[in-house]
Amino acid sequence: MTEQHNTTEDLDLIAADEDASQEDNFAADAGNLPFVAVQIEKIAERQRQITARVQIPQPVEQIWKVLTDYEALPEFIPNLAKSRLLEHPNGGIRLEQIGSQRLLNFNFCARVVLDLVEYFPKQIDFQMVEGDFKGFSGSWCLEPYFLGEHVGTNLCYTIQVWPKLTMPVTIIERRLSKDLQLNLSAIHQRVEQLAKQGF
Repeated sequence: MTEQHNTTEDLDLIAADEDASQEDNFAADAGNLPFVAVQIEKIAERQRQITARVQIPQPVEQIWKVLTDYEALPEFIPNLAKSRLLEHPNGGIRLEQIGSQRLLNFNFCARVVLDLVEYFPKQIDFQMVEGDFKGFSGSWCLEPYFLGEHVGTNLCYTIQVWPKLTMPVTIIERRLSKDLQLNLSAIHQRVEQLAKQGF
């Protein structure tokens, strides 16, 4: 069963209920937010696949640069408190991320350690090796699109999430859907800012 939603990262993996203050601030700062399409698919009783898509009017290389500057992600991704590279036993890319939000006046944090594989310039796959979920994996996909002579990027983010029994799956689903919309909007904004600065 597939549901279409217009609300919705990365990468910040938070189990929290609705707290709109940070989102409202972000929306006010962002001005006109881009359209982010979000789709939720039920894989199993407590497993979900969530996909978010956005068009960014900049070349693939620009988006890739922003996505792979892993330790800079908390500077612009809402609710991502920490993102740091760890030593990988086999020389790959290992990333620790901690998301933080308010839930009913309490701070809630979720932590994951992800192993990433980069396939420049098309895809970044990630798989949780340790963290606050039973399972968490997914990918970033980048595809160029052409509008006359202009080249932009279709950015797609897909996650498969399997919460622990202590986490209500409906709250996780709603929270991640909203977060993905915010995160892809934030990436869109970051890429455009850097493009204006000539990076």
